[in-house]
Amino acid sequence: MYKKQKKSWVKHWDFLLVDIICLEISFFISYLIRLSKEPERIHIIQDYYSKLAVVLLLTVICVTFFFESYSGILRRNKLQELTASITNCTVISIILIVYIWLTKQGEIYSRQVVIVFWFLSLPSVYLCRCLWKRLIRYQMIHNKSFNQLLVITEDCFAQECVSSFRHTLYKEFEVSGIVILDKDRTGEMIENVPVVASRENCLQYICGNVVDEVFLNTNTKSISEDIASELLELGVTVHFNLVQASALRPNKIIERCGQYMVLTSSMKIASTRQLFLKRAMDIAGSLIGLLLTGIAFLVFAPIIKLQSKGPVFYSQTRIGKNGRPFKIYKFRTMVVGADSMQAQLMQQNEMSGHMFKMKDDPRIFGIGRFMRKFSIDELPQFFNVLKGEMSLVGTRPPTMEEYANYDLHHKARLGIKPGLTGMWQVSGRNEISDFEEIVRLDTHYISNWSLGMDCRILFKTVLVVLTGKGS
Repeated sequence: MYKKQKKSWVKHWDFLLVDIICLEISFFISYLIRLSKEPERIHIIQDYYSKLAVVLLLTVICVTFFFESYSGILRRNKLQELTASITNCTVISIILIVYIWLTKQGEIYSRQVVIVFWFLSLPSVYLCRCLWKRLIRYQMIHNKSFNQLLVITEDCFAQECVSSFRHTLYKEFEVSGIVILDKDRTGEMIENVPVVASRENCLQYICGNVVDEVFLNTNTKSISEDIASELLELGVTVHFNLVQASALRPNKIIERCGQYMVLTSSMKIASTRQLFLKRAMDIAGSLIGLLLTGIAFLVFAPIIKLQSKGPVFYSQTRIGKNGRPFKIYKFRTMVVGADSMQAQLMQQNEMSGHMFKMKDDPRIFGIGRFMRKFSIDELPQFFNVLKGEMSLVGTRPPTMEEYANYDLHHKARLGIKPGLTGMWQVSGRNEISDFEEIVRLDTHYISNWSLGMDCRILFKTVLVVLTGKGS
């Protein structure tokens, strides 16, 4: 899944907050100056100016929305920012004056307050914006959690293309590698970025490494479409150079990638609001889930200790979004050393494909069967959700051994964060024995994702857990 680039006023909500703080403080100071002349009227005028402070807040939000005050704010120089700050503060002050005039409250509010507010707001807004931009620029330069961007291009474009990306000041990605289509330059460096593959083995490289996005820049339309189709089937987000743009998928938007205008296509493109609400659901759900985890710990930890020597919790390395490894946490329901025993049980595997499942697994001890039936062993994964490694709803994270045996098209199910529950879990997981069916369910979920779908899956999950069906 790809996150659509945010609109300017939403993207820079932090600047909106900075402006609101500066403007409200300026208004408060101007109010205190006015109050110092008539301290005996404090109880009379306090309520009126409190209402005007609320009007000021709404005015700032409206001006930001309609005038797009922060469009290109990170690229502005100091003179441009000064001009923008003066314009913004002046428009807000004029709107306050018009409000006072239209509501016929000129006798209540002093013109001096608005004038002093305007003079105080100019330097405060300008200086705070400049300081905040310096902080953002520092964080961008030293950011260690960039999305990993793979550049796929032809030899004649490679130098210019990579140089352009590397010299982009404000970016949300890091060029991790280059694929040269018309020449095998694997192992060479271009602008300190390694050439990691050629046309013949680029898909194998993507399948075995962390690649979040691909920038595709070729002069040959047919090659571009062929490669893009293969990449999209892997669940990778693809940015097309608009010169060779083609309507490969219904999910596509035009946006900026570095200094290029690109047509971006992905299995699913979600808006900022959708992803914000999904993350908010994850945080709220994980906090409630961790409370349940604490209660379950008090009940089941002593029993686990009595029935099987070893730790109460079990951790294992799993593969998350786009191939990122992470530690998953569970209540231990198997004997210590169960992982090493799996090879001996492979002949009894009930799943066809790259997943192990056995109904009467001998490695599970007494209380473990009960905990698995009602998914109690999964509760510690709410910690993974809170950390942002997992989501409440997603796809099942494969083990490293399963991932190593994936075919190319299986990687598509890693195009979204893994989840505590998902389409497979609520579709009768004990009845599904074909791994390809699981892949189909997961890719269907990613391609058709919506917040409503997540809510339906969560509701069905509660029913499955309470009845113990499908375990």
